[in-house]
Amino acid sequence: MRRFLSAMISIFCVFILASCGKEPSNASKSEVIKIGGIFSASGGAAPLGKPEMGTVKMLVKELNENGGVNGKKIELIAYDDKSDQNEAVLSTKKLIEQEKVTAIIGGTISGNSLAMIPQIEKAGIPYISLAASKQIVQPDDHSPRNWTFKTAQGDDIVISKLLGYLKENGLQKVAWLNVANAYGTSGHEEFKRFAPDYGIKAVIEEEFEATVDDAKAMLTRVKKANPQAIIVWGTAQESAVITKNIHQLGINVPVIESHGIGTKSFIDLAGEAAEGVIFPVGRILVAEQLPDSDPQKETLLKYKKDFEKAYNYEPTTFGGHAWDAFHLLINAIKEAGTDKEKIKEKLENTKNFVGISGIFNMDKNDHTGLTADSLVMVKIKDGKFVLAE
Repeated sequence: MRRFLSAMISIFCVFILASCGKEPSNASKSEVIKIGGIFSASGGAAPLGKPEMGTVKMLVKELNENGGVNGKKIELIAYDDKSDQNEAVLSTKKLIEQEKVTAIIGGTISGNSLAMIPQIEKAGIPYISLAASKQIVQPDDHSPRNWTFKTAQGDDIVISKLLGYLKENGLQKVAWLNVANAYGTSGHEEFKRFAPDYGIKAVIEEEFEATVDDAKAMLTRVKKANPQAIIVWGTAQESAVITKNIHQLGINVPVIESHGIGTKSFIDLAGEAAEGVIFPVGRILVAEQLPDSDPQKETLLKYKKDFEKAYNYEPTTFGGHAWDAFHLLINAIKEAGTDKEKIKEKLENTKNFVGISGIFNMDKNDHTGLTADSLVMVKIKDGKFVLAE
């Protein structure tokens, strides 16, 4: 018994001494900066959300391997919202209330981003959306949201670029088709607002569901309206269905689409019907074709090389939005630490940041910081993206 007690005492002493050399768990937790991520890595918006999540994970790994931020590692807590608004809202709640993150990146599609915002604004969390709707950062024409930023070009500047192309090519009478969700309706509103300035008129306007699998009935009406061009405003999956149906019905007019199709997945889904489609988009899809004088080219080519090495497929404009969001946030944290108010202030003072989506210049009244110069017109030719200007 004595030997047993002596042995137990010895073990206990060793345990106490070993424990003295360890930091308390709270101290180890203080050595990380928690960043939340919400991406549509599965479901209908997966062609957009999968490269977004992949990009952020890649960047976190690279940053941590190089010492983190101000001596602290980044802990990414990323959720897949499955392209569902309710999942996005629940994930936002977890990140704010349970994980107590410093900031949030994500919201792949406009509807999910908009659904997340009320909780984020109430909690006072810096948030950088990856979706396009102007409503995300500016719900009216007067004041921007307080804590919400975004890196995708707003539909207002994309529409302006698209309308400029139509005007230059004498395509005045068009068919307007948009997906029936926040992204589509926001684009439609901007189209109606700007079209008269460019002398463009819609001879027919239609909506289609994000889950559409056959739109021939709608497109038969479009064909009868005899437009000079068709505008399809949606993202890769649903837009591919519409594009295929246009081809199947033999509607032989130019098809101009939104930046929501800026992924090779659209070409794969639409097949031969994608040939000739033109759309305004950021430069990542045509990075190699840019002149060496382009200030983004070096940054674009490095991201492209890193992403392809990590995942063995080409990056997209959507992954580029995530690249921008992560770097903008990290730049702010480097200067502001984890003080949320200071992070917001640093984001609002972003100047001449060369990103994937464009060159960002943000202020208190502009929480996107991009202009139409961030866009180029791209054409799909022989199954590839080609600079069309």
